[in-house]
Amino acid sequence: MRRLVSLILMAVFACPAWAQANKKQAKRKADAQTGRPKQINRGDLTGNMQLLNLWGERPEPVQRAYEAAYKILSARPDATFAELARDAEVRRLCKEAGMTHLGGPMLGAVRDDGASVWLRTLGPAKVEVRVSVDGQEKTFGPIESTEQTDLSAVVAVSGLNPATRYPYRVLVDGKAIAVSAACTLTTAPAAGPAKARIAFGSCFHRWGLGNPRQAEAICKREPNALLVYGDIAVQDRDAHLGLHRADYLLRDFHPAWQKMAACMPVYATWDDHDYFNNDKWGIPKGCTDADRQGVWDVFRRAWNNPSYGFGDGGRGVFLRDRVGPCDIIMVDHRYFRTRSAGDDSAGGNLLGPEQMEWLRKQLLDCKGPFIILSCGTMWSDYVSNGKDSWGVYDPKGREQIFSLIEKHRIAGVLLTSGDRHGARVFRIPRPSGFSLYEFEPASLGGRGDGPSATNPKWDTQLFGRIGQYAFGEFEFDAAPSDPRVTFRLICDDGEVLYELTLKRSQLTPP
Repeated sequence: MRRLVSLILMAVFACPAWAQANKKQAKRKADAQTGRPKQINRGDLTGNMQLLNLWGERPEPVQRAYEAAYKILSARPDATFAELARDAEVRRLCKEAGMTHLGGPMLGAVRDDGASVWLRTLGPAKVEVRVSVDGQEKTFGPIESTEQTDLSAVVAVSGLNPATRYPYRVLVDGKAIAVSAACTLTTAPAAGPAKARIAFGSCFHRWGLGNPRQAEAICKREPNALLVYGDIAVQDRDAHLGLHRADYLLRDFHPAWQKMAACMPVYATWDDHDYFNNDKWGIPKGCTDADRQGVWDVFRRAWNNPSYGFGDGGRGVFLRDRVGPCDIIMVDHRYFRTRSAGDDSAGGNLLGPEQMEWLRKQLLDCKGPFIILSCGTMWSDYVSNGKDSWGVYDPKGREQIFSLIEKHRIAGVLLTSGDRHGARVFRIPRPSGFSLYEFEPASLGGRGDGPSATNPKWDTQLFGRIGQYAFGEFEFDAAPSDPRVTFRLICDDGEVLYELTLKRSQLTPP
């Protein structure tokens, strides 16, 4: 009886503390849901731990594991994942948290007969992928993760049927990894008169990566790929490569990201915040070419793109791929850029001459009915007067691209962009009477700060919205004689906020 009374009293006195904790957690989630949480991007251990718990309190062992990892990675600019693997305390905490690996699986480089699977291990290991095909498992790999690859391994899966969903699992040194949700790989539709969906956007700004409603909304659309255009997982880490790694590790600790990346091929390029810092490009002041190469190497080991610019020989993160009826070209406007906005009227170069020549060849080579041409900053000049974008830095280069599209009647080009927080759609009229269309869903972080959503002076704007979590989607239908594409901006609750359908003929220069 005495024990029962004691338990009742403990429960009664614990209620206020329990209620207060719940109230704080509810406020954190409410702040996150309305856009930019106050002081959440401060970047130190406290800030990163707040981000880790922003969408729901993570288990204590998981928090301790990340805290220990952060302290090691933040200690030195050149700290690596290999140091985590060699740290007995980190390994103990990861085991206590039930962690069998540090990141992934993440799908990428999808094809009509397969895709690639990325994983970051807890130490140098052999990684295999086993895909269930007609009731039998087919093994791919092993591929070794090493200290030189930042403990990452990318396993190519091939020989599958187009437009087909396959369950898969990942093994490290022969043991199946623990995952938070079932893993499935869906191959792309075969080239030809196919249908496809591609989700896209930018500006997760770290906190949006953990939004479970948004991840679920994207997954429900069942896109063939997700394209992200920068300001994703790293925030203003300059040349501190250890903190770049700490931010990528934070991404991989979010259950929402884990679920999405394990079932949806991801393509990624960077913008300023995940390159060095706000509006930075090239080799920033106080940094060296070795710093620039280091940031590039950390980036490529943290993603699963089919290629990274010119590779080890020239670097950069631009790429081209094909998903169903759509060619995908993603340019890199940070690594090769020259001059600042304050230079004279001689102009600068946003992409660099070699990448510009590469882009010209890719545009002329595209065979599909549609082309997504993405850049992490805006193609048009309206928002922020073209700050840190084509209109200020390289209007001549932009004109070369647009003129090339018109001269060679390159059809079906869809311009996509990011950087300016919020979601906007613009028509870009040309002197010939032809119009290009720019889609900018820079709303994956729901930010309401920064430029306005609309402006009466932006006379060719079709839509604008800020302060709301939302992603873009292209739905392609290549079957009609005049193939069509529908753009949708979709809120994290699944509501379609805006929709626009265009025929290929409307996207074909005269």
